[in-house]
Amino acid sequence: MDDDQFNMNIRQFLKKVGITSQREIETAVRSALDGGAITGTETLDVRVRLSVESLSLDVAIDGKIGLE
Repeated sequence: MDDDQFNMNIRQFLKKVGITSQREIETAVRSALDGGAITGTETLDVRVRLSVESLSLDVAIDGKIGLE
């Protein structure tokens, strides 16, 4: 295994995950604000699930995102 290439590939994947996740959360928050489902003062509970089937890896990462 080429550790440097492996590390770079992981970083590329995580960058894609980060950019896509941010865009999806921002879109969902704007939609919920427009629809009146949230007021914009909430703290949102968030969870990301990371899985790699071939490695039997399944990890949940929990956090919070404050809107203020």
